[in-house]
Amino acid sequence: MNSHLSEILLNDPDALRIADHTASGKAMRDMDSDAQPREKALKHGCSILSTSELWAIILRTGTPGFPITSLARQLMAANQDSLHRLERRSRAELLQFKGIGITKAIQIEAVLELTRRYGSEIPDQLPKISGAKDVAALMKDRIGNLPHEEIWVLLLNRANRVVAMRRTSTGGSVASVFDLKMILKHAILEDAGSLILTHNHPSGNTRPSPADDSITQKCKKGCEALDIRFLDHVIVTAAGYYSYSDSGRV
Repeated sequence: MNSHLSEILLNDPDALRIADHTASGKAMRDMDSDAQPREKALKHGCSILSTSELWAIILRTGTPGFPITSLARQLMAANQDSLHRLERRSRAELLQFKGIGITKAIQIEAVLELTRRYGSEIPDQLPKISGAKDVAALMKDRIGNLPHEEIWVLLLNRANRVVAMRRTSTGGSVASVFDLKMILKHAILEDAGSLILTHNHPSGNTRPSPADDSITQKCKKGCEALDIRFLDHVIVTAAGYYSYSDSGRV
């Protein structure tokens, strides 16, 4: 047994129990169903696991007569095996699933929040924005699938590299409050050479509304007064985006 595996077994009682099963000659199918995903991960890595098996490892334990593997399969089946659909579940909806209490509901929320942060994290090398496609790629994981609207501003230096990202407001499912003063304040504090406005449409429809048109023009005029370049307003959804600049409206 190599030293790395020994360390895993010594520090994880579950892994030790799995190893004991294996050593005694029991096949995986004969093991406790809760242990099967962990055994697969230990032997082959997490990349081979299904999404429901990954959830089983994270949530760990089921209830008497209802193992965590069954709970995880039910959870994903009810969401058509889509993490995007699961992400939009409220806590109250999660609690309706058999075997999910407040602790497991918060665990699910925490994992989904981590995936959003990972997908939208700015690397050490500041990303360069060459067009709306770059904005959508940067913001999709952060806001594209949210069930409520959020308005963000991307602040760029003269080389069009992002120096800061700021959420300026959070709203409901159809609208959020536009705060021009807050947006311009962030731009001044970061000494931004230019900025891009972006927000999401929970409906999934990328078409801009009259209110979107209005805040675009207000932001453009505010930037002109401060000699800050207003580059674009990008509406982001889980499936696509709309760019005022690409549409010739900036």
